[in-house]
Amino acid sequence: MKYFFVLGNHPELSMAELDARLEITAGTFIEPDILIADCKKTINAQEFIGTVGGTIKMGRIVAELPAASHPCYLAGLDELLGVEKNGKFNFGISVYGKAPIETNKFGLSYKQALKDKGVSCRFVTSRDRTLSSVVVEQNKLVKSGRELAFIAYGKKIFLGVTEAVQPFKELSARDYGRPSRDDRSGMLPPKLAQILINLSGAMKNEILLDPFCGSGTIITEALGMGYQHIIGSDIAKKAIDDSVKNVGWVTKRYHLDVKPILQLMDARELSRHIKKESIDGIATETYLGPQHGAINIEKVSKELTVLYNAVLKEVEIVLKKGGRAAIAFPAFMANHQAHYLTLNAGKLKRKEHFLYGRQGQRVWRDIVIFEKN
Repeated sequence: MKYFFVLGNHPELSMAELDARLEITAGTFIEPDILIADCKKTINAQEFIGTVGGTIKMGRIVAELPAASHPCYLAGLDELLGVEKNGKFNFGISVYGKAPIETNKFGLSYKQALKDKGVSCRFVTSRDRTLSSVVVEQNKLVKSGRELAFIAYGKKIFLGVTEAVQPFKELSARDYGRPSRDDRSGMLPPKLAQILINLSGAMKNEILLDPFCGSGTIITEALGMGYQHIIGSDIAKKAIDDSVKNVGWVTKRYHLDVKPILQLMDARELSRHIKKESIDGIATETYLGPQHGAINIEKVSKELTVLYNAVLKEVEIVLKKGGRAAIAFPAFMANHQAHYLTLNAGKLKRKEHFLYGRQGQRVWRDIVIFEKN
């Protein structure tokens, strides 16, 4: 089955997440953030997109067309889209790549063609050539309409139908609506928490550990993603208290009955509390250093390097062979350059790393994936 994916602001990271979740047999980047992929299995898009933080929009490829003028695309379009005569139909259009399609002209032509067949419809427009996930959601183009995605590649155009968009309302509610937040120590966005969980490689019936759980973002996202065995720990009592409150809020909101283990623990002493080689996957964000005021990069980097190298030794002990750890470390930006920690992974194999942040931030995230051989 062929699908298209519109990826987030860090497409390489998003692609790594998709690779971790899907059996992709072939993939082509149309643009840096537009992927067309052949997948072995059919995807339930509505369920899937709620569990991958790096994908904004996705859908099925329903046809491959020649790169011709827009009237050629009208023939047979009703059947592909499942348009019913005498029904009501709302649709919108997004154009990716250099497709020779004038969005408004094509949309109005198709609207008239539908009207001539007795179909009442509304053409949803935007100032851009692509509709945002917000526009698609607010106009119910997935639930009770269609968004057509014309994706140009070489001498052909892929026609896609959007099946799901990122659930931005729920993500925002879990980010800002939860009872306990700690802005001073840095906030992990739920989308990034999902990415880290997926990059850990842990299956939903396996044991997932977050040894720097903070206010519990990774814990609560893992619960929502269907994980059954979750351990969260932190050296700060306030963090554990906040996690307990947030877990209670999420389990009530989504009617979940899984109870994660939350305990006070120094990440440098994991093996004193957790059995050797018992953890299937680790997803965590470390303390990223001071968030406010002047930062002495050299001093802070030295202190955190000592701390996290000690933690990595413990990760190696508790992680199963073949298990992975997806860990977000700080990367300090100065003079438009990233300053990384000097990490000693020991026998852990460093698989990949991704820099995550936005312009203007002084502290970015260095997301590193380790695997135990």
